[in-house]
Amino acid sequence: MIKIGIIGGAGYTAGELIRLLINHPDAEIVFINSSSHAGDKITDVHVGLYGETDLVFTNELPLKEVDLLFFCTAHGDTKKFMDTHTVPENVKIIDLSTDYRIRSEGHDFIYGLPELNRRQICKSTHVANPGCFATCIQLGLLPLAKHLMLTNEIHVNAITGSTGAGVKPSDTTHFSWRSDNISIYKPFEHQHLAEIKQSLSQLQHSFQSAINFIPVRGNFSRGIFATIYMDTRIELEEFRRIYEAYYDDHSFTFLTGKSPDLKQVVNTNKCLIHLQKSGNKLLIISIIDNLLKGASGQAVHNMNLLFNLEETVGLHLKPSAF
Repeated sequence: MIKIGIIGGAGYTAGELIRLLINHPDAEIVFINSSSHAGDKITDVHVGLYGETDLVFTNELPLKEVDLLFFCTAHGDTKKFMDTHTVPENVKIIDLSTDYRIRSEGHDFIYGLPELNRRQICKSTHVANPGCFATCIQLGLLPLAKHLMLTNEIHVNAITGSTGAGVKPSDTTHFSWRSDNISIYKPFEHQHLAEIKQSLSQLQHSFQSAINFIPVRGNFSRGIFATIYMDTRIELEEFRRIYEAYYDDHSFTFLTGKSPDLKQVVNTNKCLIHLQKSGNKLLIISIIDNLLKGASGQAVHNMNLLFNLEETVGLHLKPSAF
């Protein structure tokens, strides 16, 4: 049994992580740390878990009692914690913040996108879980990078649900503003671009193409729907062959012949990809659940790899039938 601690247990990603772990046959949650909710029941915050757990938030940090530490902290806080605490060397770490996603001589975290780094993850101790937009967009592009096909400008429009902004209310997450509304933010300069470019360059060393990324706030709670297009003269069937071969031995990413919709992936750890050609333009549709494949589901996938479990254990999740 993998004994687990969670730092920062009150947010959306932590709630989804707890839900997955309490139903995981090989996981036992030892503690869930939250200084603002210490002493409160988990179900006081994550009300969807009523009847499933009696766990209570704590401000204690019994790090020696766990095998694995998840960080569901705000960006910047994981590094602060690592700089001010001594985590036992035998304790593995999966960080869901941005702090260690970019390679650096200053840390040993492996970028935790299994469809890119599965072998390295299996051998690692510290894993940096990818961002949600980054996961969705990279999965749409990795097969092309492997075949050195990213030589033109890449155009991306991706719309995300309100949970992507986190649990803390803001002007752009209140229901009265978000409902029946749509808006863009951080056009061409979203923070996930750095990790996307890093991954594409890992497969295609010559990669220098511009990625014109327009992030969009959607009027729904969860999911990311990304449309990616670029110029190419290569036939569609060749692209389909390349994508099917790349994802053939991966458990959660699938090529679909029909144009997908978000309901097919919400509440699952799947990524669905659809390819189309119109003249010399290739259109790639990539969709995920931002809280699962884009965060906590992928974190559990990484946990399974770290502890040599079958990678789909605890992740046989199904979308709504409607």
